[in-house]
Amino acid sequence: MTATAVLTARALLLDMDGTLVNSDASVERVWRRWAHRNGLNGDEVMKVVHGRQGYASMALLLPDRPMEQNHADNARMLAEETADTDGVVEVPGARAFLASLKGLPHALVTSADVALSTARMAAAGLELPDVRVTAESVGASKPHPEGFLKGAAELGVDPADCVVFEDSGAGVAAGRAAGMRVVGIGPRAGFHDPDVLVRDLTQVRVEAAADGVIRLHITE
Repeated sequence: MTATAVLTARALLLDMDGTLVNSDASVERVWRRWAHRNGLNGDEVMKVVHGRQGYASMALLLPDRPMEQNHADNARMLAEETADTDGVVEVPGARAFLASLKGLPHALVTSADVALSTARMAAAGLELPDVRVTAESVGASKPHPEGFLKGAAELGVDPADCVVFEDSGAGVAAGRAAGMRVVGIGPRAGFHDPDVLVRDLTQVRVEAAADGVIRLHITE
């Protein structure tokens, strides 16, 4: 493999679904059932839901519906998704990538709640980072930058010194709004002009420098 880019950072902020874990099969099953119940086109719904908390996607799809109903539906769907881990696997390279971050500042920043993130990471055979920002930790969903800013604050690192790993348009936008550089993972991210785009995490090598700088070698 040939290095095509090197990014430097002092902390890494990692999305989960589509970035570390391929949960597309479960997401599709749950959201297409919701679309059918609400008389919506499943294909159109799937264009919206990635990267956001469920209630935020529902608010975009059904703008006239009371937000309390969105939150109630979201709670039910989180429980459905937590119970449905069939087909949930690691994104290629995720296990080795996480292992390479041992002892380095990094955090999980996900729109999933604690139960769902725990279930999906376990189903994929991945270890949860020590620092986690989940749905319960924030008041606003991606594309709002709150989650990434909170992750940076918990790690004690300036946002400008963080690199975000994301797969969705909402996630890429959230990272940018937080003043961070973004490594896009997979084809969904490619539509939203991340700073660097990779197919999966096999294309990223982590090098820890003595001065506390993390060097990310992006290969093709």
